[in-house]
Amino acid sequence: MVCLVTGASGYVGGRLVPQLLEDGWRVRCLVRNPEKLRDVPWRNRVEVVRGDLLQEQDVAAACDGVEVVYYLVHSMAESGFAVRDRRAAMIVGQAAREASVQRIVYLGGVHPAGEDLSEHMGSRAEVGEILLRSGVPTVVLQAAVIIGSGSASFEMLRHLTERLPVMVTPRWVHNRVQPIAVRDVVHYLASVSRLPRSINRTFDVGGPDILTYGEMMRRYAVVAGLPPRRMLPVGVLTPWLSAQWINVVTPVPKKVGKPLIESLIHEAVCAENEIDDVVPPPAAGLTGYDRSVELALRKIRNAETETRWSDAAPADAPSEPLPSDPAWSGGTVYTDVREKWSPVAPERLWRVIEGVGGEHGWYSPRLLWVVRGVLDKVSGGVGLRRGRRHAQRLRVGEALDWWRVEELAEGRLLRLRAEMRLPGRAWLEFVIAPDEAGGSHYRQRAVFVPRGLAGHVYWWLVAPFHGAVFGGMARNVLRAASAGE
Repeated sequence: MVCLVTGASGYVGGRLVPQLLEDGWRVRCLVRNPEKLRDVPWRNRVEVVRGDLLQEQDVAAACDGVEVVYYLVHSMAESGFAVRDRRAAMIVGQAAREASVQRIVYLGGVHPAGEDLSEHMGSRAEVGEILLRSGVPTVVLQAAVIIGSGSASFEMLRHLTERLPVMVTPRWVHNRVQPIAVRDVVHYLASVSRLPRSINRTFDVGGPDILTYGEMMRRYAVVAGLPPRRMLPVGVLTPWLSAQWINVVTPVPKKVGKPLIESLIHEAVCAENEIDDVVPPPAAGLTGYDRSVELALRKIRNAETETRWSDAAPADAPSEPLPSDPAWSGGTVYTDVREKWSPVAPERLWRVIEGVGGEHGWYSPRLLWVVRGVLDKVSGGVGLRRGRRHAQRLRVGEALDWWRVEELAEGRLLRLRAEMRLPGRAWLEFVIAPDEAGGSHYRQRAVFVPRGLAGHVYWWLVAPFHGAVFGGMARNVLRAASAGE
């Protein structure tokens, strides 16, 4: 039995694939960039095909010979997402029908019936309807807030609660929510694949607790061992204003935070529990909210987070590789190169390089990075707070603060692509080569490809700081390796 998973590089998809493999499925993953799955633990157990959901031929080829299609993608862009999502759903539905696929499974969001929905929530509901009308038996699972280490909803909740002992709260924090643990979402997704073909409908799925968002924050504080949180309600914080605030306080950028908040302006409670009639609950029962938080925090403390919300690259992320001089002759490529020799063994130096970012920082003046991070967040970028999935280990495709790991060769190369807001494209590359004396040759290169006049102006405005940022980084990385950090 073969199933196709779209969105396998995302938060839920990356957790579903191992469960499907455990259940005996042969799994095919459709991704725009197969390199993003290169380092996941289950890579050698799945078939990975390159393709775009907006390209009919790609989707048709991916659906060939497949029995179940998992549709686990949706756009979080600020404009044009509804048109893209609508077209992608129609292409998948048609390809699945022509390939005689037996089941489509889609993960949407719980929403109230008969009320005006936000543009994002309306688009997700529309995708579900398109798939239900595709002619292929479809199950649409609708979940509210998903609680798990690395989920965008959990990261927003965690950082708001931990960083703000006293909060000015908008009206939506008093709306009721039925959160669900990510492990239970995966359980339902994996289970519905085997339902009879006569079932073509939506099911609401939720955990055993119904709480207000404010109660979720208070109970998070109790589980995390924090002092009680105080909330001062106001009625003027619109979803847009709330998104700006979340953009500053949490690692979740406003283009992601705004859809999350818009999903909370209505109550997000299951309207029915009919999933119980066709799928038994997990063997240990559904996971309560407090237990979900406890499990998520334990995974974060133990560096066991399998996937994160930031694993999925934004739709507008550049796909071009690091430019080489021949390919870009005639254009401008600015570089800052630092090369040094160190008596430290390459493996020791590599431990420091692979551990950059997150709690370890960037081995150069912190104030400059903080200021640049704040400016990026204020302008709607990702900022520095995305941190790391694991304190020491990286893999291709994952987010690292405001970078994304573009290439990783164990012990010798780490290349990062910038995802901060820039008038151009930028990379930061670390290369280690051993020498005959047992030491290391260290090469650090920053590359910037400007876009228009603004890009050139930007480079020369920040060039005076390169000595402190990049020069300091090279010196401090080698010093940390010598000290055995």
